[in-house]
This record gives sequence, structure tokens and C-alpha cells, in this order.
Amino acid sequence: MRIGELARRTGVSERSLRYYEKQGLLVAERTPGGHREYPEGAVDRVVRIQELFAAGLCSSKIAQLLPCMRDADGRPSAIATPRLVADLSAERERIDRMIADLVRSRDTLDEVIDTARGR
Repeated sequence: MRIGELARRTGVSERSLRYYEKQGLLVAERTPGGHREYPEGAVDRVVRIQELFAAGLCSSKIAQLLPCMRDADGRPSAIATPRLVADLSAERERIDRMIADLVRSRDTLDEVIDTARGR
């Protein structure tokens, strides 16, 4: 499929898809005319990339992680290295800290709202 169709099917801009390719996150074949052609599996790959970006991972971490994931179901493959596991564990701890910070902020807002309503 061409880049426009991949963008339409994933809701990701063509510009982002070109960025993913430049970062080594996505691979496209080139037609004789120079157009990008993506395999059907690229849809799952782009969805996975979006999920990882949403989790707060940077493109270099995603590039390390993607070879250790199967695109169709997102489950891990058997090639994860101990170094990658350590890096991903650190990312998970960072996300946990962010969640805790957000919960504290929400609790503070709830207190302010309750106080303001009590006036």
C-alpha cells in the first residue's frame, strides 16, 4: 500500500510515517518511480509505534524494542536482551512515577474543588 493509504488506515500523518522510516521504525520498499510501498503488516507496526510513543518512549527506545515484539499481536518475541529489559524496566518506573504525580495533582484539584463548592 502507498503512504497515503497507510496514513488513512492508521490515522497517522504522512509526515510522521516518513519520520518513522527515517528513524528505522518502519520499512518501505520503493517502486521504480520512487514511491513508498508498505506491506499489510505496516498497519500493525504503526499502531504499535503510536502506542509506544503514547507511553512516553522516545524513538531510539522504540527502535530497540520493536525487534523484540511481534506486530500482529504485540506480544514479545524471544530475542529481548537483558540490557533492553533493564532499559524498559527503567521506562516503566518513570511511567509509574508520572502516574503517581498525576494522582497527587488530581487529589489536590479535588480538594480545591470541594473547598470551592463548600463556600
